[in-house]
Amino acid sequence: MSALLPVEAAQARLLALREPLPTEKISFSECVGRYTSDDILAARDQPAAPLSAMDGYAIRFEDLPGPWTITGESAAGTAPDRGVNAGEAMRIFTGAMLPDGADTVVVQEDVAAIDAALVLTGDGPGAHGRHIRARASDFAAGDCLLPAGTRLTPGAIAAAAMSGAGQLAVGRRPRVAILTTGDELVQAGRPLAPGQIPDSNSPMLAAMLAGEPAIVSLPHHVRDDRAILTKLLNELARRHDVIVTVGGASVGDHDHVRGALADAGGTIDFWKIAMRPGKPLIAGTIGDAALLGLPGNPSSAFVTATLFLLPLVRHLAGARDPLPAIHQAPLAIALDGGGARRDYLRARLERGRLTPLIGQDSGRTSPLAATNALLIREIAAPPRDAGALADYIVIA
Repeated sequence: MSALLPVEAAQARLLALREPLPTEKISFSECVGRYTSDDILAARDQPAAPLSAMDGYAIRFEDLPGPWTITGESAAGTAPDRGVNAGEAMRIFTGAMLPDGADTVVVQEDVAAIDAALVLTGDGPGAHGRHIRARASDFAAGDCLLPAGTRLTPGAIAAAAMSGAGQLAVGRRPRVAILTTGDELVQAGRPLAPGQIPDSNSPMLAAMLAGEPAIVSLPHHVRDDRAILTKLLNELARRHDVIVTVGGASVGDHDHVRGALADAGGTIDFWKIAMRPGKPLIAGTIGDAALLGLPGNPSSAFVTATLFLLPLVRHLAGARDPLPAIHQAPLAIALDGGGARRDYLRARLERGRLTPLIGQDSGRTSPLAATNALLIREIAAPPRDAGALADYIVIA
């Protein structure tokens, strides 16, 4: 028997099956959740001139403690029509340009204006340059604001818009087909005959992909029929970048994914991973599409989708770091030692501590409802006491 492939090696080989997809330019309103194709460089200084950070009066610091003569005002969106000379102050508002000659802003709560005269009534600014946003204090022209492969959050989009860009180049969204197999599966909500169960994997995977930059086709289902599965794989490969099969990945008489992939002219890159749950995972290609065969047990499908499907979609969409981040937290309870495969235990992270959930059997769905972390237990790991640090992956 060939050795089981380590998780990291399998992830690397999966991502190497296909290059990221081509890029496209889109408007800011379409960008959230997408990945930048190029470095986003600032085309301008921000701010482009010194601005006031407060409502008050622009003065020369050396003229403190006043009094001053008020000579005009500066409002946001327009340039001052004159500068500030010795003994002068200009009314200024938050976000307005600082007039030439001024180097400090005294806030309006610290002064009193009587006609054109301004007198200090409070403590004053306290230091040269107070309440001023210096030119380029946010960023300067040429600064790299967002490296290529950055996921565009609302905050990142704000920075890109402020940089002077009008559109952004992002990776195209992968087209993903979800294909479930098995005579026992029935669409959720429909009546069940003896021996049948609702298909929980299709809605689960579609929900997991909903937060990713992917175009997911309506789930497809095929019975345990190798010829029908072969035909459907060929059809889906012509229209999709990723085909996700669920079930049929093991060695039983009714597990047809590997055989159907070969019949359709596809190739298998690897099969079987040193992990639990999710050992019988398949990765390969058919035409220009990547194929990922997930195990059919719900928890196995959930874990392997987290570790392989979501990273594959992010990689194709142009992500710089597509793999899930590993964090650490102390255990809330003692944990037994590890076995021959790496365990990904469904767990709960609360108050900064990890608790593995009761019911780790891969066929159970109820623990998934409470899962917000995958607790990682390495191969042959020694038992650990409560309070010991453990690695985990966040589940949104």
